[in-house]
Amino acid sequence: MSSAPATLTAVLLAGGLGSRLAPLTAVIPKPLVPIDKESIAEILLRQLAHRGVGRVIVSVGYLGHLIQAVLGDGGRYGLEITYQREEAPLGTVGPLWLVEAQLPENFLVLNGDVLSDIDFAALFAAHQRSGRTLTVATYAKQVRVDLGVLQTGPDGDVTRFVEKPTYDFEVSMGVYAMNRKVLQYFAPGTAFGFDQLVLAMLAKGDPVGTFSWAHGRWLDIGRPSDYAVAQERFAAERAYYLPWESAADPAAGR
Repeated sequence: MSSAPATLTAVLLAGGLGSRLAPLTAVIPKPLVPIDKESIAEILLRQLAHRGVGRVIVSVGYLGHLIQAVLGDGGRYGLEITYQREEAPLGTVGPLWLVEAQLPENFLVLNGDVLSDIDFAALFAAHQRSGRTLTVATYAKQVRVDLGVLQTGPDGDVTRFVEKPTYDFEVSMGVYAMNRKVLQYFAPGTAFGFDQLVLAMLAKGDPVGTFSWAHGRWLDIGRPSDYAVAQERFAAERAYYLPWESAADPAAGR
C-alpha cells in the first residue's frame, strides 16, 4: 500500500536585518515592508498557497515577533505555518538544520523579500523530475554600466570601446527547490550561505540545476530606490502577481 504524498513544504527565510533597505528596516523587518495593499510576506504566502504549498516553515530572527504576530498560524491563507528562531544569523542555508526534523525529502526555500509571479509548483515539479540536490530559479537581468567601457590589448592600447553598455546575466531569484542532501554540505549551527552551498556542490561535482523564469516578472527591492520602483510596478501589474483576484488571468498564455 503506497503512502500519501508529503505535503508540499516551503521554508521562508525571514531572519535577516534588511540593512540595505535602512532606515525603513530599523523599525520593521524587511518581509513586512508594505507593497501596495499588504506586506511582501503576505503576498508570498498567498502565492504559495495558490500554487499548492500546504506548509510553510518561517525562519525568523531580527524583529521576528512582529513577523509572527502579523502572519499568525497561516489559517487565513489556507496554510499551516510554524516558526523557528535563529538565535544568531545563519545565512540563507544554515537555518535548514534548525528545522531538519520537519523537512520532507524535497522542499522549497525562498527569501522573505521575493516579489515575483513565479510558478512555485512548476519549479518544484521540475526539480523532482531532475533528481538534483538543488535547483535554482533564475531570472534574466540586464545591468547597464553608466560609463564608457574600454578593452585594451597587452600593450595597453584600446582595442574596443563601448559607451554605457548593457550586459545580460542569469541571476538567482532567491527561490530554490532542494533535496535533503544539501544538509551534508555544512554542519548544524553553522552560518552558511547559498553562495557557499553552490561552490561546495560544484567542487564535489554535484550538478546544480536551474529553472528559468526569463519571461516572467521579478522585482528587486534591495535598496530604497529599488523599493520605490517595485511599489509602483507591483501596483500597476498586481493582476500578474495575484491573478486569481481578477476574473481574467493576464499571465495566461504568456
